[in-house]
Amino acid sequence: MFSHIVIFWTKPGLAHAADELLAGMERYLKPIPGVLSFHAGRMAPSHRAVVDQTYQVALNLVFPDKQAQDAYQVHPLHLEFVDKVFKPVCERVVVYDFE
Repeated sequence: MFSHIVIFWTKPGLAHAADELLAGMERYLKPIPGVLSFHAGRMAPSHRAVVDQTYQVALNLVFPDKQAQDAYQVHPLHLEFVDKVFKPVCERVVVYDFE
């Protein structure tokens, strides 16, 4: 298994940025072949100080292996998502990949 976790910070002042980001993930990323598990959602508030609550949206994808994730990265739908959705609404992203 290969996990690909992406944390998104949306641009301040864009009231519907999180909604646009989540809708774009459903439209462009979810259908890409090789994704075994797709989970996207908003930051869940917590009373625990150890929980990062500075971001707005997270994406958790599981692939069978790193090669499938590498193919996902260059898939036309992923590239379209980056240009049409991510760049207009996000100011920062952090990625965590692990096997």
